[in-house]
Amino acid sequence: MDTLTHTLMGGTLVGLATIDPNIDAVSTGFIATIVGASLVPDIDTVLKMRNNAVYITHHRGLTHSLPFTFLIWPVLLTAIAHFTFGLPLVNTYLWVQLAVFLHVFVDIFNSYGTQALRPLDNTWIQLGIINTVDVPILVAHGLYFVLWFLGFSPVILFIIMYALLAAYYIARYFMQQFLVRKVEKQLPNDTIKRTFVMPTIHFNQWRIVVVTDKAYYVGRSFKENIIFYDRFNREDKLPHKIFMAIKHDRNFKAFTFFSSIYRYEMKSLDADTFEVRYIDLRYLKEGHYPFVCIMHLDKKSYEVIHSYTGWVFSEEKLQRKLLES
Repeated sequence: MDTLTHTLMGGTLVGLATIDPNIDAVSTGFIATIVGASLVPDIDTVLKMRNNAVYITHHRGLTHSLPFTFLIWPVLLTAIAHFTFGLPLVNTYLWVQLAVFLHVFVDIFNSYGTQALRPLDNTWIQLGIINTVDVPILVAHGLYFVLWFLGFSPVILFIIMYALLAAYYIARYFMQQFLVRKVEKQLPNDTIKRTFVMPTIHFNQWRIVVVTDKAYYVGRSFKENIIFYDRFNREDKLPHKIFMAIKHDRNFKAFTFFSSIYRYEMKSLDADTFEVRYIDLRYLKEGHYPFVCIMHLDKKSYEVIHSYTGWVFSEEKLQRKLLES
């Protein structure tokens, strides 16, 4: 989820903690601790300052893993809270643990996902039923704080709101599965291998990518209607010599590590250089695929001259970033 949503979720946990007689839930120290615990797994965002390849490879990885979720973050933040604010160890630990767990748990429902089971399983868990910025969830949390301010019990409000959110998540799952079945009916003559149905910020719109034995279909649903905007024939594998030349490039490795579904294009740029471009098909927006990996190679040596991966919304900006890399 986005930073604002995680912050608001931390605030609702503060409200729930008013039930704990051993904690002054509305004290500055406790609020800072719980909101901080709700945000700390995303501390790896600072990796953006290094480069996109490092950020894409590691964001929501180690910091969302089992050791960090159930040991490192809770113990570290509890120790800081105890020595800084004098908060009781056991109760603070339990509330911090809940805040960190809630952060990681809700992130698995996004399309981005997390490596929440690492190191037992490094697979990205991407259920893809809730958008990173979800308006109904934000509104629900905003209403929670308004009602708390007006004098309603924050504990009862928490129970009601999260029960409704659980029902909302279940409803979103069934909406997603309905569209998966709708795709199968809409493409009766294709052998479907995989179907990706991913949320957008609009409640009744979903991004859709279908992989068949012969093609990729990319489109969007509007309520119950599915419109496919692009169809790409599935290419043969990249020529072995070219693949061997790019497989260790850090940007290529980061892109293929993160992307669930992509295609590639090759073209000659000049007498000495050719381009290999990998395109993630999940993020079509206004006719443009913004998440790409692009590499320029020497035609004679097959050496990678420039490479870049990331989200770019114009070709001019992409070429500039490529040359800066």
